[in-house]
Amino acid sequence: MNSIAALQAPVTVDGFDREPTVADLDAIETEMPVILARVELLDAQIVTLDRTPTELDERRIRRARRRVLAARRELANRAVSLREGDAA
Repeated sequence: MNSIAALQAPVTVDGFDREPTVADLDAIETEMPVILARVELLDAQIVTLDRTPTELDERRIRRARRRVLAARRELANRAVSLREGDAA
């Protein structure tokens, strides 16, 4: 009986099968306030999918949108201040 063996080197690891790098984790941590604010907005919108939004629902959605905008503004301002700090 003949044995079955690979004649070639093992296939290289696919780029999607690897762990996130430290830079990837840092980027996720930096963007986490925006991610959480968007999840909160999505939750508020999901609640109103199967019914007519009440005034309370509309306020919740507006607050969540403002939190998303504030988080995005903070992230953008932080990025600009880091770039200006590098230039100085």
